[in-house]
Parts: sequence; C-alpha cells; structure tokens
Amino acid sequence: MKPQIQAVTAEPVIRLDDIQRHFGPVHALKSVSFSLFAGKALALVGESGCGKTTCARIIARLDKPTAGRLLFRGQDRTARGASKDERMYRKDVQMVFQDPFSSLNPAFTINHHIARPLQLHGGDKPKAERDEDIAKLLESVGLDPAVTRQKFPHELSGGQRQRVNIARALAVSPSVLVADEPTSMLDVSIRKDILDLLARVKRENDLAMLYITHDIATAAHVAEEIVVMFAGQMVEWGETDAVLASPKHPYTQLLLSAVPDGGRRFVTGGSARFLEQAEKIRALSRPVSTVVEEVGPNHFMRALVASN
Repeated sequence: MKPQIQAVTAEPVIRLDDIQRHFGPVHALKSVSFSLFAGKALALVGESGCGKTTCARIIARLDKPTAGRLLFRGQDRTARGASKDERMYRKDVQMVFQDPFSSLNPAFTINHHIARPLQLHGGDKPKAERDEDIAKLLESVGLDPAVTRQKFPHELSGGQRQRVNIARALAVSPSVLVADEPTSMLDVSIRKDILDLLARVKRENDLAMLYITHDIATAAHVAEEIVVMFAGQMVEWGETDAVLASPKHPYTQLLLSAVPDGGRRFVTGGSARFLEQAEKIRALSRPVSTVVEEVGPNHFMRALVASN
C-alpha cells in the first residue's frame, strides 16, 4: 500500500511519488510519497539525517531522485526539461533557507536582493514600478522599506534577515514555498513571529508550502498536515491535529515526549533514562517496512517490523 497524505479531489501542486534517493550504500529516502496543495502547508518533521532536506532539494530540483517521480501540476518533472520550462519551474518553486545569515550576500543591499528576482522574472518594468514592488514586498513581511532597503545584511537582526529572505521568495509570485528549518537559527523570542508570518503569507498568496522542522511542537502553528520521518521513511502522517493529539507510532510519541513542558518537573537522572529509551525506539523504527496502517480518518502509520 502506497502512503497517501490526503484524500481530496483538488489536484496537488507538487507530488512526490514513491521517491527513493541513494547516496552510494546509504538509502536516504525510502519510498516517500506526499502532496502539496494550494493554500495548505505540510510539515515534514524528524531529527537530523532523516531525509527532510533531501526531499526539499528534490522538490527545488537541486537534486534528482534515484527512483520515483516528481510531479508538478500533474506533469512529470523528474527529468530535466527544456531551458524555458526549467526557468518557469524555478520561478514557481521558491525556498527559504535555514540560515538567514549566509543566504544573503553581504556585499549587496537589501534592495538589491529583492530587485534581483524581479529583474530576472518580472519582465521589463520601469524602475519606479519595480521600486514600488520592492516597498510592498518589504511591508508585507513587516519591514519598513524606508529604513531597510538601503541597509546591508550585517545591519539587520537574524529575524529581519529571515523576513528579507521570505520577501525575496515572494517576489516572483511562486506557487510553492519550501521553508527549510526557517526558525532554527533564530532567537526563541522571535520564532513564533516568523511562524505567524509564514502562515499568513501562505494564506494570503494561496501557497502550497512545505515546512521542514525538527521541532514537532511548531508544526501546528503552520501546517494543516504533517509527515513524521525517521531513517528515510515516513513513519506517521495525516492531519496535524490528529497526529499530535493521538500519535500512534513510537517514534512520533518519542518526539512529542521531548517537547519542553513548563508544567513537568525536572527529574535528576531523567536524561540518561530518556536517551536509553530513545535508542530503543530508534532501533525499533529503523527497519524498512512496506506495511501501512490506517489508524484514523486521514491518519496513517508505517507498521513496525516484528523482531525475530
């Protein structure tokens, strides 16, 4: 049974169909299938090395799958197409990268960073019209154009830089936004502001969004659906509220148990016991399984492989 993330009549904007990715002997992705729909976000959750960013790179066409298909609006885009088609695809699929510090060129102003995609994809607009577009984009992400546009990246805070990255991605009116750990390098105090911004731009621009994170607690702030990954496999997926409220797979339960809880007392020695239990669950979840169980409405988990 192939994993299905949503039973709807609308055509997905992006579809990964039975994707596999091998790096030599390492099988980074094992039969990954999910869809992204306009106006909705899917959270891809898991620890480092589980395959989240490899999925993002395949969607952004920065990497190619070993097997499986990448579909864009129903058309197979796995293989490289004509130059014009590639240019249109890259306009439609934009990324917000994890590191707001290295994803902006320190030698250029913020105005340059926003103007560049407009020049490449926006046609021959007059400069005054393009300047107006830049101002609107900066305002849409909560930045004052009069203050921000002539600054250099080093003159902005981390949160401001990430807002610039989001504005740059929105500049070409994409259909898909891939946000790869967009808050992990920001201060805790401003993470929710960026999550709220992503949720708002998704809604206002009818974007299909892939939100990648290792922090399962943030998924509910952005995403209607969730896929939990471990060791290259989808282990549990479905509607975010259902999965977070009633996790069925031991690995999903493990991730949720690690979420800080202000009402839970710290127990000395608890870390060692937690790590021991975590390793047992990882070992239990690592074997490849082809059996998918429906555990609720639009809620699925990959069955565990029985040990001998």
